[in-house]
Amino acid sequence: MSIRSSATPRAVSEKAPRYAASRAKRPPAPAAKADDAPRAADLGRLRWQAYERFQQQIVASRIRPGQFVSQRELAALMDLPLGAIREVIPRLEAEGLLQTAPQRGLQIATVDVKLVRNAFQLRLMIEREAAGQFSLTATDAELDSLEATHRSVIDRAARGVSPDLLDEAQAIDWGLHDRMVDALGNEIISNLYRVNSLRIRLIRLDRVMLDEHALEPAMNEHLALIAALRTRDPGHAVAAIDGHLMHARNRALGL
Repeated sequence: MSIRSSATPRAVSEKAPRYAASRAKRPPAPAAKADDAPRAADLGRLRWQAYERFQQQIVASRIRPGQFVSQRELAALMDLPLGAIREVIPRLEAEGLLQTAPQRGLQIATVDVKLVRNAFQLRLMIEREAAGQFSLTATDAELDSLEATHRSVIDRAARGVSPDLLDEAQAIDWGLHDRMVDALGNEIISNLYRVNSLRIRLIRLDRVMLDEHALEPAMNEHLALIAALRTRDPGHAVAAIDGHLMHARNRALGL
């Protein structure tokens, strides 16, 4: 015997079609503009250009620690549109290279004891690893070339120190450190090192400029580091970079 249900079937709600119809009446989402991607690419390129030129201004000593500058002045100095400056400011603020000062514009990072200690601590962490590895991977020819450039500066300094020679010595100084860090083959470390090197440059501009009195001792410290690298002993290389960077830090702190 079959059992028939006595329940009456549910009536289909008449609201559902109206709801569906109301959804159908919604306007479609606007299509992406064809020039959106190129515009984003242009902004990215402007940010990169602005960041690179900001670095160049620090390297060339055209931007000084603690200096106040407006966005328009910075745009004129870097020969870029005002929009590029506005795009790069958040990155420079995040990296501690400048800050927005109400009613005064932008202020380049000031150099204090905290900045010196923090920047050199990070530098030591990176370059200790770099020096140890470089002692194992640098070729004899590369070390010969590095030594020759340093000795050339010392020989020419004995006949007189010119501004051009100081600029060359500074480039050689940074070149050795850059080469060791890049030899790690780690882009993350290299990028972190580059940002920190801008802080170190600001510290040097404020406190320890390379001059005719510091040139020869600085070159001799590098020659001692190169000699330690030649031993192919990471321990000797690390000890040499420790001594070199601690001396630089203490000079910046006035110790």
